[in-house]
Amino acid sequence: MRRVHSMPFGAEITPDGVRFALWAPTAGDVRLVLAGSELPLSADQDGWYRVVSANAHPGSRYGYRIEGNLTVPDPASRFQPDDVHGLSLVVDPQSYEWSDTAWTGRPWEETVLYEVHVGTATPEGTYTGLMTKLEVLRDLGVTAVELMPIGEFPGRRNWGYDGVLPYAPDAAYGSPEDLKRLVERAHELGLMVFLDVVYNHFGPSGNYLHAYAKTFFTERHPTPWGAGINVDGEGSSVVRDFFFHNALYWLEEFHIDGLRFDAVHAITDDGNPHFIEELANRIREAIPGRHVHLVLENEANQARWLNRDDNHKPRLHTAQWADDIHNSWHALLTGENEGYYEDYANRPLQHLGRALAEGFAYQGDPSPHKDGIVRGEKSGHLPPSAFVAFLQNHDQVGNRAFGERLAHLIPPERLALAQGIFLLSPQIPLLFMGEEWGASTPFQFFVDFESEPDLARAVRDGRRGEFKRFKAFTDPEMSQRIPDPTDRATFEQSRIDWSEADRSPHREVLAQTRHLLDLRRTEIVPLLKGGYGGSDYTLSPDRTLDVTWTFAGGSLRLLANFGDAPANGAIENGTRVLWSSPGLDPGGTNLQLPPWSGIIMKGQSA
Repeated sequence: MRRVHSMPFGAEITPDGVRFALWAPTAGDVRLVLAGSELPLSADQDGWYRVVSANAHPGSRYGYRIEGNLTVPDPASRFQPDDVHGLSLVVDPQSYEWSDTAWTGRPWEETVLYEVHVGTATPEGTYTGLMTKLEVLRDLGVTAVELMPIGEFPGRRNWGYDGVLPYAPDAAYGSPEDLKRLVERAHELGLMVFLDVVYNHFGPSGNYLHAYAKTFFTERHPTPWGAGINVDGEGSSVVRDFFFHNALYWLEEFHIDGLRFDAVHAITDDGNPHFIEELANRIREAIPGRHVHLVLENEANQARWLNRDDNHKPRLHTAQWADDIHNSWHALLTGENEGYYEDYANRPLQHLGRALAEGFAYQGDPSPHKDGIVRGEKSGHLPPSAFVAFLQNHDQVGNRAFGERLAHLIPPERLALAQGIFLLSPQIPLLFMGEEWGASTPFQFFVDFESEPDLARAVRDGRRGEFKRFKAFTDPEMSQRIPDPTDRATFEQSRIDWSEADRSPHREVLAQTRHLLDLRRTEIVPLLKGGYGGSDYTLSPDRTLDVTWTFAGGSLRLLANFGDAPANGAIENGTRVLWSSPGLDPGGTNLQLPPWSGIIMKGQSA
């Protein structure tokens, strides 16, 4: 099978040659640069420059000369062999023959996500290197690999959120064909592949859209990264299409199973329908016959995008990253109360109980961290599977000054308790690479602006400046200890070491993770596939949290003591114990819960 996503942007193979198309509404002179020559182009009334060239073919390098003095790559380039400032490469997507013709994905309820940064996930740091780990992940109990953004970014090292050419899989990791082989191998093993995509901003180096398409951006909607993307003003229909086609491109041409949309709260749209609503509708309409999963990162906690239809299927987006669950856990486990943890530090256990039971902890409540701004919408009507839960991810680890993982911050007994509850709760779990064995390596913030020393200096200084508001870094000497994001060593020390999973104590942590994921597959997933009946939670004065979720096929109950003294509990008749903390005796109906211990129970259907 051959797969290609046809779109109005970029370079496409036609029977008459290669069709080149560039939207440059604010450029006066545009020329196609091809085979060492320049071909003048004429624009139509909508600002499109198009030409079909019989001299171009797969493998040709091309670009556009703007106003006679600036050569830029194609913003819809399918591949950039020479980085963000180089010429683009004509790619024929139909030259790759797929063998996974029967693959239609997996139901959402079966999802166990494993977030990876391709560059640091293996010694090779490539798509091909990651392929060699897929079978290990499958055997662990993972069902979906989620790649951090791979759109072409400047240099060889980056988290991916500085991407500027969102159609081009970054050449640092391999070729488009290498990525396709990774996806195909995953499907062969029964694994889904998700991709993190960024539609709220472009990175600081290599974004040339300002030079010929100023209306791609708008000053009406400022963002932390500068002018906002213009999704609701003059010319916005083309801008919207640029991202709609990008999503479809990954889903169709690369057979990706799901997308995670980064920080959609930073996409301001005063029109109707909202950008993210139309985005989901376009995808649902275009790909009706596959399991395609759409996941939001949305600080605004807008439950409206997650509603289900009468058949319990997502109308728009499948789920949202549950930051409230993570932040409550983190404040509870570590006692940290600065930055956004300020919103959770005053009542972490109450926030955790509400988030586990209802998805959001903030449901129209004032945020202390944001000076009392009300955040969130009611979410108790949504099933737990509308939320992706995690104890760690790239943000929550990498945005720390030193990139410490949770295993570096709390005792192993507390981490084991949190992991048991996290993996057996009915939300969709996400593991961050190496978390399954308690990796000793940090994950730190890194970039590669070697060719732009002024930008590198600004990023280095900015990174250290970010932490000056934290008490630990008010001392300039302490601030200088923060790893330099532009230093290659920062990238290298973030690379996980798979061999340590075979050594104690990592071996024992890995075995426990595998056991919990096996329990999830056999005991939790069948519940999630039935109808959801609601939840309730209570929190006792002695810090015992009791949460029950009800499904058509039975119930799931969490009982955990987060106090410093033993607490009493009870096991109801007809309930089976799925998991309990070490040292907790679940025999009989009466329980004594030691401090910082818990139990997960499953009840029969009524």
